[in-house]
Amino acid sequence: MPVTNVRTSSHLDRRSFLKSAAALAALGVGGTPLFTRGALAAAPETLPLSASHWGVFRARVKNGRFEEVIPWEGDKHPSVMLQGMRDSIYSPTRIKYPMVRRAWLEKGPGADPEGRGTGDFVRVSWDKALDLVAAEMQRVRKAHGNTAIYGGSYGWKSVGKVHSCRVLLWRMLKLTGGFVSSVGNYSNAAASVILPHVIGSAGVVDQCTTYEMLAKHCKVLVMWGCNPMNTSNIAWMVPDHGYMKHLDEVKKAGVKLICIDPVRTETCQHFGGEWVAVKPQTDVAMMLGIAHVLYSEKLHDEAFLKKYATGFEDFRKYLVGETDGVAKTADWAAAICGVPADKLRELAHTFAKNRTMLSMGWSTQRQHHGEQPPWMMVTLAAMLGQIGLPGGGFAFSYHYNAGVPSHNSPSVPGMTDGRGRSLADLPPGCTPGNTTSYCMGDAGVSIPVSRIVEMLLNPGMTIDFNGSKVKYPDIKMAFWAGGNPFAHHQDRNEMLRAWRKIETFVVNDFQWTATARHADIVLPVTTSYERNDIEQVGDFALSHIVPMRKIVEPLFEARSDYDIYAGICERLGLKEQYTEGLTEMDWIRNFYEKARMTARSKGQELPVFNAFWNSNDALAFPLEKPQRDYVSYAAYRNDPLLSALGTPSGKIEIFSKAIAKMKYDDCPAHPTWMEPIERLDGPTTKYPLHIASNHPIYRLHSQLCGTSLREKYAVAGREPCWINPVDADKRGLKDGDVARAFNDRGQILVGIKISKDIRPGVIRIDEGGWYDPENPREAGTLCRYGDVNNLTPSVATSKLAQGTSGQTGSCELEKYQGTPPKVAVFDEPAKQASAG
Repeated sequence: MPVTNVRTSSHLDRRSFLKSAAALAALGVGGTPLFTRGALAAAPETLPLSASHWGVFRARVKNGRFEEVIPWEGDKHPSVMLQGMRDSIYSPTRIKYPMVRRAWLEKGPGADPEGRGTGDFVRVSWDKALDLVAAEMQRVRKAHGNTAIYGGSYGWKSVGKVHSCRVLLWRMLKLTGGFVSSVGNYSNAAASVILPHVIGSAGVVDQCTTYEMLAKHCKVLVMWGCNPMNTSNIAWMVPDHGYMKHLDEVKKAGVKLICIDPVRTETCQHFGGEWVAVKPQTDVAMMLGIAHVLYSEKLHDEAFLKKYATGFEDFRKYLVGETDGVAKTADWAAAICGVPADKLRELAHTFAKNRTMLSMGWSTQRQHHGEQPPWMMVTLAAMLGQIGLPGGGFAFSYHYNAGVPSHNSPSVPGMTDGRGRSLADLPPGCTPGNTTSYCMGDAGVSIPVSRIVEMLLNPGMTIDFNGSKVKYPDIKMAFWAGGNPFAHHQDRNEMLRAWRKIETFVVNDFQWTATARHADIVLPVTTSYERNDIEQVGDFALSHIVPMRKIVEPLFEARSDYDIYAGICERLGLKEQYTEGLTEMDWIRNFYEKARMTARSKGQELPVFNAFWNSNDALAFPLEKPQRDYVSYAAYRNDPLLSALGTPSGKIEIFSKAIAKMKYDDCPAHPTWMEPIERLDGPTTKYPLHIASNHPIYRLHSQLCGTSLREKYAVAGREPCWINPVDADKRGLKDGDVARAFNDRGQILVGIKISKDIRPGVIRIDEGGWYDPENPREAGTLCRYGDVNNLTPSVATSKLAQGTSGQTGSCELEKYQGTPPKVAVFDEPAKQASAG
């Protein structure tokens, strides 16, 4: 049924608003017009409402079993991924009971680390499992100190303000003594560190000029490694998929779409956009070639550069070759990026003559020297001089649900670390500058998240990081929840070697992911459909507050993370401090009431909690015109003094004095083309095919891989590998073949899918496929399913951000001879036993 927004606006005075709220209260709605219409109508059947990373939904439950997912009536473009949720509850990969690896249980911490992943587990009681974890935490702290415990938990976890598992883990670890944690992320670490130096904010989670303003004013929309029709199906909170409506409006307005990507993306296909098939990892060279055309033909905006930017003269000298003897001409760039020089000139002219929005996705910075592409994108936009104009400039968040206007809604707080510091759902765009105080774990040590393997292999080593030094601790115990490092980290075999140095690895999960299979102690947790919670809809839209109703009772012996950590704290005499005497529903009520108080400052009166919760519907908030007409950097353009940027100069810094002082050899003081360790046709690259490890279409990273959704995309039961017909013919491959992809780092099996929508010389193997080693004890063993991170390198982007280079990597591909080994990762571990 259709959804209505809050019947308030900036033009409705408070007295009139309260009168309308009182009228609805008389109807029993709880004193507010904020519910959707569905809440006012009696329904013949009650379908519990809940939410996920794939959207809001209703559930049909029969005899206590979740039988059917029904997309929420307010979501006009529901994701097909919703249909994988139910299967995640009942999948054969479901972890049923607390389990302990046999060698660890019988011989103690550190026993037979090579045996991790072999599936030899023993079932124990909850009391036994929690006793073991609490005792091991005490042992490690007493023998080695708090810096010997690593609180992993990086990952997309489940949505919900109460059951944010990594926050709950941090809360427990801080309360019980402290731990080593991480800063940054695998999503956009390079961009979120470089952009504060350039534009004064993380950029990657900033609101963009709204799609409505693009439709009205933009003439050319460039999506550089940006694919919102794939990546905006999900959200850090709960998506409402409003971007689809707005994208279609931009399309109808006749905006020209140019997609610069080695893959012809879903967004490019939907728009009928122009595809410019650049070679992977050569984006900076391509932009430099365009910039040289702009400068040499006097198409750049000198007045804008003088007023709103600093350091262009230093960059200009590099651009024309005065500093290194190499002019970055279109011909020079074409030889590197594979896009003809005439096309680069055409693009320069198109950008300069039209209102142009340059939109970059995060994939471009997940590469060696990944700090350079976003910096160069800002520089190119500054040369065009359209930053702050409606429909022009640059953006880094369109693929992350931005561009959808924000609603006038209160913020719903979340769980804290227990000492007054909010840890509520730090999003992927958090930067070291604004999260260090949260991530230090009271142990005084925090590392860049993608450096965990390097840390384990090199305790005591000191690295550079964004102008500071980080000394690696010696980790003896790691505790993970809400993430799957055996999917998202690079160079799987190097990771396996590093993991053998950990004495005890504890994992909370509800499925037998590769991470759980490599644990010493496995604690089975509830899915978000087996507990209650509360969340907001739309990372930028913030259009609704949704009650996340429990759909079914917990299966087998699953417990919530909250209950698990409370149990550990109880054994350490700290349960009351951990829970603050509050239950799950108490926390939900408290968070809602705080949002209710905030709403009053906006002239809104939200219903009392019981009315909200029992309505079984979402609470909607108004959309006001100022949000619809938002133009990024308009305030800065209108008044660069009063609205100065957060950089040292207050301006866009094309040359950064702060970075110059760091003197990093792999991150100069202005955007620079730097040769990566591997690239297509690169001078030192050993293997002929470049790997595009894209975001998957039918899952969120590794989430939902262990469900029936896999049937929609798997080829011959393996992770698909898209390959151009030219490259397939060279290797004698055809659709449906099983092939071995390999390089010096590892080897995997994949299913071949031939497509002209990928550039020759490039193959696409999506990240997030579950790691399935044929022989876990054998170094470099074959991954039977197709985890692409067996092939990708773990090299850092640079000393500045120390981010991941997951899009860097090359390999060879050959048809697999003989009968492929059976995929086993989607079944329970084979050697489970009971402790009696």
